Amino acid sequence: MDLKGHINYWIKSADNDLSASQSLFDSDKFDWCLFVGHLVLEKLLKALFVMNNDNKIPQKTHNLNKLAKLSMLTLSKEQMLFLDEVNDFNLEVRYPEYKK
Repeated sequence: MDLKGHINYWIKSADNDLSASQSLFDSDKFDWCLFVGHLVLEKLLKALFVMNNDNKIPQKTHNLNKLAKLSMLTLSKEQMLFLDEVNDFNLEVRYPEYKK
């Protein structure tokens, strides 16, 4: 896949997930809305990774801060904390007993 196609793959997938997230929000399913919202952020970061890393395939990770770093993004402390909060929420929804 060429660079543009690879980036568009991630963006199109993120856009589809954003639509699903909105539907979940409208149905008052806020935990799953935020879970899918994490996927949106993850896929957009993977698009940036592809763009900034010569069309390489992104790592199979859900860690948003790790993806941002691998994508060579410069984030403020506030942005990094936000991504940490989204990561923590994602773990709680995915593995409800994880923190116990």
